[in-house]
Amino acid sequence: MNTSELALPPCSISDVERDTGVAKETLRVWERRYDFPQPQRDPFGERLYPFEQVQKLRLVKRLIDLGFRPGKVLGQSTQELQQLAEQAASASRVRPRAPSTDLEPYVALCRSHQTDALRRKLSQALLMMGLKSFVLDVMAPLTTLVGDAWACGDIAVHEEHLITEALQTVIRSAIFSLPQPEEDAAMPQPRILLTTPPQEKHGLGLLMAEALMTADGAHCVALGTQTPLPDIVEAARGQHCDIVALSFSTTMNPRHVLDALKELRTRLPDDIVLWAGGANPALRRRAPGFVKVLALAEVGAALAGWREQAALPA
Repeated sequence: MNTSELALPPCSISDVERDTGVAKETLRVWERRYDFPQPQRDPFGERLYPFEQVQKLRLVKRLIDLGFRPGKVLGQSTQELQQLAEQAASASRVRPRAPSTDLEPYVALCRSHQTDALRRKLSQALLMMGLKSFVLDVMAPLTTLVGDAWACGDIAVHEEHLITEALQTVIRSAIFSLPQPEEDAAMPQPRILLTTPPQEKHGLGLLMAEALMTADGAHCVALGTQTPLPDIVEAARGQHCDIVALSFSTTMNPRHVLDALKELRTRLPDDIVLWAGGANPALRRRAPGFVKVLALAEVGAALAGWREQAALPA
């Protein structure tokens, strides 16, 4: 842990919600039921959370996302939680398809705050590997590695943001440089709307999906994150989209994930397909049958399947 991190001022409850993904209401319930967190109070009576409590809450949230119950983890020490998080991360970490790429140099550049060098190294890897392989074998596992390191307290929040921004810059440039897909009646290309619902602010998974879909010839309409559901429906209609693709991270409440998917399916025309991806537990445990749940490595096969269906006689 860095000395500079220990000197950080306490966080407001809104800051903690944004940092950890734990809702304000949940923080208050845990405080009453489990006697943690134990916030301080400012002169106006508002909650203030010391850095060490925020760090513990990150670990708690990570473990809950991996299936642990709040009552089991909230009473444990930060050291015990870190050991659990490291074990769980090792067991659940996504492995690249190819032999493991050495990702530590990217993390080292991030820790030493060499932003330009990090972007250059990422760009060089992309040029050498090609867009699809870069996304699947570098970007996706690197994102997981950095998320695990953040949850375990091995890197600071600003360092996680630094590597995220570098990845976004490199991948957006690559998407922009791809040629526009040509119209071909024999090989129809879908129009895909990509976004997240209002409660989901994380867009890196969405960006990776856009890169894979664009590289595979799809017409992608990217709205960014946190789009209201009525606007998603209106955009899908107005853009004549064939598919609406959504991304859900572990920070979003699984119940809200299912509610958003059900509402969209009700509002969207029947001929618009609904796809979803991401690490949210709702997609793995109880995804409704009207949604096609995809891992990044399955995007190419899903597009091929859509084209086969689109080419069939009406």
